[in-house]
Amino acid sequence: MTRPIRILVADDHPIVRAGIVGLLESDPDLAVVGQAADGAQAVALAEAEHPDLVLIDLRMPVLDGAAATRAIIEAGTAAHVLVLTTYDTDEHIVSAIEAGASGYLLKAAPQEEILAGIRAVVAGETVLAPSVAAQLARRLRAAAVAEPPAEASAPALSPRELEVLRLVAAGKSNPEIGRALFIGEATVKTHLLHVFEKLGVGDRTRAVTRAMELGVL
Repeated sequence: MTRPIRILVADDHPIVRAGIVGLLESDPDLAVVGQAADGAQAVALAEAEHPDLVLIDLRMPVLDGAAATRAIIEAGTAAHVLVLTTYDTDEHIVSAIEAGASGYLLKAAPQEEILAGIRAVVAGETVLAPSVAAQLARRLRAAAVAEPPAEASAPALSPRELEVLRLVAAGKSNPEIGRALFIGEATVKTHLLHVFEKLGVGDRTRAVTRAMELGVL
């Protein structure tokens, strides 16, 4: 981007929020354009400030993070939503992803991982903390065993498409996948587009969940 990434920070703990803002403001490519202490304020500021990204906690007063995420997405703003929280239970993960969050990271993550996650989400990628991706995979596999799909058949993904998809499921970004497989980022994107088409999905998160539902992963 030619201008700084505009970020709205939503967290109800003032000290934690100040720490996040300090981290973001230490990077010249990032600009904090608003701070919210509850979910309702996050929705209002997202509509007023038009940030590129909303960095949001899950447990907040008035409106929780998942409900606020849903409201931000449904309001038609261009903002991506990245959850940054201490909670990594199945319930929290699924509620955030279903609400439309493009990423889910933990506050205990290294600072570099959080900053990289912000850039990846704004670039249109899905970012999941490794432990979050693993929990989501376990949940989906358990659901598939309990209720196997009656009619759905697994699409024929190529070996390379499967490699790319497995790395996506592990929470890797497109550049990381390219380095791991010794291919260009554009090639990674092409493989992902083919995966999306074959699975009948429109984004990385749904591609992983759908592949797990079908037993591809």
